[in-house]
Amino acid sequence: MKNLPKSYPFAIIIAVIAILPVGVLFSLASDDAAFFDTRNITVLMNTLALMGLTVAGAVMVGVPLALLTAYVSLPLKRLWLILFAAPLAMPSYLGAFALYFSFGRGGEIESFTGLTTPSLEGLWGAGLVMTLYTYPFVMMTTRSALLSLDASQINAARTLGLSLTASIWRIVLPRVVNSIAAGALLAALYALSDFGTPAIMGLDTFTRVIFVEYNAFGLSQAAMLSLQLMLIVVLILFIESQIRGAKERPGKHIQIYVHPAKSLGFVSLFSPVILLSLVLPLGIFALWLAREGAEGFDIAYAWNSAYASMMAAVVAVILAIPVAHAAIAGRVGRFFERITYFGFGVPGIVMGTALVYLGLQIPVLYQTLGLLVIAYVLRFLPLAVSTVRSTTENQDGGLVNAARVLGATPREAFFRITLPLTARGMIAGAALVFLEVMRELPATLMLGPTGFETLATYLWRVYEAGYFGRAAVPGLCLVFISGLGLILMLTGERKAEFSVNESQHS
Repeated sequence: MKNLPKSYPFAIIIAVIAILPVGVLFSLASDDAAFFDTRNITVLMNTLALMGLTVAGAVMVGVPLALLTAYVSLPLKRLWLILFAAPLAMPSYLGAFALYFSFGRGGEIESFTGLTTPSLEGLWGAGLVMTLYTYPFVMMTTRSALLSLDASQINAARTLGLSLTASIWRIVLPRVVNSIAAGALLAALYALSDFGTPAIMGLDTFTRVIFVEYNAFGLSQAAMLSLQLMLIVVLILFIESQIRGAKERPGKHIQIYVHPAKSLGFVSLFSPVILLSLVLPLGIFALWLAREGAEGFDIAYAWNSAYASMMAAVVAVILAIPVAHAAIAGRVGRFFERITYFGFGVPGIVMGTALVYLGLQIPVLYQTLGLLVIAYVLRFLPLAVSTVRSTTENQDGGLVNAARVLGATPREAFFRITLPLTARGMIAGAALVFLEVMRELPATLMLGPTGFETLATYLWRVYEAGYFGRAAVPGLCLVFISGLGLILMLTGERKAEFSVNESQHS
């Protein structure tokens, strides 16, 4: 026990807390809740159908865009990459909100142009919205893999007479299929956990029905539905964990030179994606802002969001430090780390259901900011752990050893050497947690203290009341804040180029 890393006890406690909501759900679901009833069939089919549509749409859009932004010599290439990745900066429920009120009879498009458009609702409406806001997962994971491929094999295939299209189809895509699958599974998890989009589109999925049961004080049934949803999530996470692609040796990547007019033609094929996911929603919010201004909006909503997010970010980083160090110390520590990742795969509405029940058992916690922050930390702790661990692993261990040789105690070496060098990862992790908490809707709706309104919950109240014009200010604030997260993700991307002329061997 003397050789046990000092971070282990803290990591064990944090891991136990991380899986506590699961035990709470089992306890709650055992109280008069039927594991199966006929209505669950419809809910299950709707959920799986939405997941299937989302995955299919995300792959159909994301893979071609990955090839386009990775290999084709686009004018203003960096700008197009940012634009095609930009839907990540908009929470899907914001897009669903704007699109729902834009299409259909009496929608904003008809009011503004006089053109009647079909309504956007139900399974197909939700599937379209989810595709628009999840395809970047597939695009980014696939693009990253494409950029890691060496061009020598495709160049050899072209030398043997294969066309460029055939070379990509037969040589490139089979080598990135695991990355495509990884992005598709992220899209599937997003579809399973999203609450706002199905609710706005009127589609009864697990997340929407769980919220309805919660509002009807059917906590036991909500818990049972939550466990059923978690079974699907765990299956997806298991599949994701089994995807292990062979690591490519970094090399010069392919650069396909085409005529500027032709490259812009490729881009124009995907212009409807940008139009529907970005231009139209932002235009609708701008229209509502011009029409109604900031009526009904209180700056306190933004402050509440920022305050709760900052608290969650600070707590998450503090807890991430021992978990990250335990993971680096050995296999047992990595096991504890994997347990903390479980919360990130649990939908916010499931976490909310578990902690509502926990709050009822501990009245001092119920409907307090503290309980809400606990939910945020359990959900997004892995974001902090991953960045802190990555930064810590890249440190030069010789610096700590040198400090010890010079007489520093382990505590002094930690605070003088390790902690300052880890600060960058801590700040990045805190920023990611902050941004995700700002966007979180279902857990905030269920656990927020009475009268504690955030940007996300105010937007939801506006939707429920039908005052959609008042969604402009909170919607634009959330887009701006989420955009900061996109900037963090895209910053620092490295490039390597290898030229392959499109006309070669054609």
